[in-house]
Amino acid sequence: MDAVPTKGLTLYSHAGVAYRFDPGALCLELLTTGGPGPYRRYEALHEPADLAGWADRSRLTPTPVLEISADEVAGMRRLRDALFRVVLAQVRDEPRPPGDLEIVNEAAARPALAPAIAPTGERRWAGTPTGTHLAATVARDAVELLTGPFAHRIRTCAAEDCHLVYVDTSRPGRRRWCSMEHCGNRHKVRALRARHTEEG
Repeated sequence: MDAVPTKGLTLYSHAGVAYRFDPGALCLELLTTGGPGPYRRYEALHEPADLAGWADRSRLTPTPVLEISADEVAGMRRLRDALFRVVLAQVRDEPRPPGDLEIVNEAAARPALAPAIAPTGERRWAGTPTGTHLAATVARDAVELLTGPFAHRIRTCAAEDCHLVYVDTSRPGRRRWCSMEHCGNRHKVRALRARHTEEG
C-alpha cells in the first residue's frame, strides 16, 4: 500500500471542473474507473489503451509500459467489481462476499509487477509487464489494505451524491471528503448559504 509514491488522480466534476483526489491506495484508485451495478455508467476500461492510461495516471512509479490483451482488460474489470463489493462490505461492516474474495485472492496469487534497477540507476519494472501483472499488483495492494492497520479507516465520501472511496491515512483520522477542493468545498458553500438564509 505504501511502497510507491503518491500521485493522486485528477477527476472531473459533473460541471467539468478538475479536482485532485487521492484515495490513499492503488487498489482504491482502480475504483474510480467504474464498478458494478449503478457504477457501470462510469465505465472507463473498454480497451487495452484505457487500462494503460489508468496505469499512467495511477500512483505506480515509474509508469509501466504494459502489454495488455482484451481478455486482461475484462479480467481487470472483473477484479475491480469484486474489489468494489468487498470494500463496500468493509465500509458497512458487512460480511465480505466469498466469491468476490476468491476473485481478489486469485489475482493476488499471480506474479505481480517486479521492480528492478536500470543500468542508469533508475527504478524500472522487470521483464515485460502485462495486464495480468498489473492486476496482481492491484490485488496484492487490496490484500495489504484490507488486512492492514488502516482497514478500519476505509470510507466513502460524506457527500450524499458522491460515492468515491478512500482510506484516511491522516494522523487524526477525521477526513470526511473525497477532496476538499470538490465535496469539501461544496459542503462549505452550502453551509454558508444556509447561515445566510437563517440570518436573512
